[in-house]
Amino acid sequence: MRAAAAAVAAVVALGLAACTSGPSLETRAAITASPGDSHELTIGSAGFTESELLAQMYAALLDHAGYRTHVVTVGNRELYEPALEVGQIDVVPEYAATFADWLNAKNKGSKAAPVASPDIGATMAALRRLAGPRGLTVLPAGRAVDQNAFAVSAAYAREHHLKTLSDLGRAKLPVRLAAGDECVQRPFCAPGLKKRYGINITAIDPKGVGTTPAKQAVQNGQDQMVLTTSTDATLHRFGLVLLTDDKKLQNADYVLPVVNRARAGGAGPAAALNRLNKVLTTADLAYLNEQVDSWRRLPADVARNYLKSKGLLPKS
Repeated sequence: MRAAAAAVAAVVALGLAACTSGPSLETRAAITASPGDSHELTIGSAGFTESELLAQMYAALLDHAGYRTHVVTVGNRELYEPALEVGQIDVVPEYAATFADWLNAKNKGSKAAPVASPDIGATMAALRRLAGPRGLTVLPAGRAVDQNAFAVSAAYAREHHLKTLSDLGRAKLPVRLAAGDECVQRPFCAPGLKKRYGINITAIDPKGVGTTPAKQAVQNGQDQMVLTTSTDATLHRFGLVLLTDDKKLQNADYVLPVVNRARAGGAGPAAALNRLNKVLTTADLAYLNEQVDSWRRLPADVARNYLKSKGLLPKS
């Protein structure tokens, strides 16, 4: 696996500039080729727990369907996406809204207007328009979504009768928000909370997104709310609860596989991977993350046990 990862990194280093603005004339034939069905597939992981879990589930499902797979950790989208385009990686777990905006910025520059939205249908249409010319096929999104989310202490929620972000806006409470530095400018964060919900954000405490110090700051009352994610499985350990994004400030970051069309764009890989969409929920994904991050279980073991529990792999 280390050798495979090194090979991917080397190809990416050589080909990154060529992939930045779209396919070259030399690769245009591959980009427009018919969907392929290679029986040896490389699954890419971005190196964080959730991505590793999804990559291991994809690999197990494809193995069960008769493919030979191995998982490589490539680290970040700037590296694995060009490798996916040139076929050094065949499948990666992605997030619909984030990947759509990332590809759009890759085409048009970092200041390009967002193409993703809270509407999953519109977001998927935009994503597929952007992915197709790069030789990528976007498979259907499932039920699981990992998007930005906001949590408060359970005691604070009870005291002020809060279940939604709208409730917090109506309460007119001063809110110090634990988040990353970028929250000051990002439309999904402080500006969006103020504009869409009328929440009185008095300050940003730059402790990061969903970090332990950020959660502790809300737990001890230093801050009133923390920016985290919808699959954060550790909130209960800090006595925190999520407030529902009832006006849909956050974009539709549903989990989905993206494949290299020439190598894995055929019906076989799609059928194997789409089986996960019927069962995997946001709550399931949070629980799986917890098993790895809190219980120190191996992602491959957690992934296989989950698939067996859902009848997607034989239990023997």
